[in-house]
Amino acid sequence: MQEFLVEITTAIPEGTAEEEVSRRRAAEAVRARELAATGRLARLWRPVGERRSIGVWRAADEAELRAEVLGSLPLWPWMTAVVTPLEPHPNDPGPA
Repeated sequence: MQEFLVEITTAIPEGTAEEEVSRRRAAEAVRARELAATGRLARLWRPVGERRSIGVWRAADEAELRAEVLGSLPLWPWMTAVVTPLEPHPNDPGPA
């Protein structure tokens, strides 16, 4: 599977009911756990003081990542994502 660095910003549409936001956020947490369990979501961070996330995600290719992985997130309709394909660096100190 290919790895991708994904920067996600979520913008809740003005006028959205708080109940809808809460429902989607709860469903988002469940879906993130499911994606992590299947190896699709490898790591996820939130920069200090910001309302965006940065993560390492896995999929066969970018089309699959957007359609089947990120596209399965309940908040996806409210998200924008910057996707950067990654490849191993020869000096990576992590496991081979």
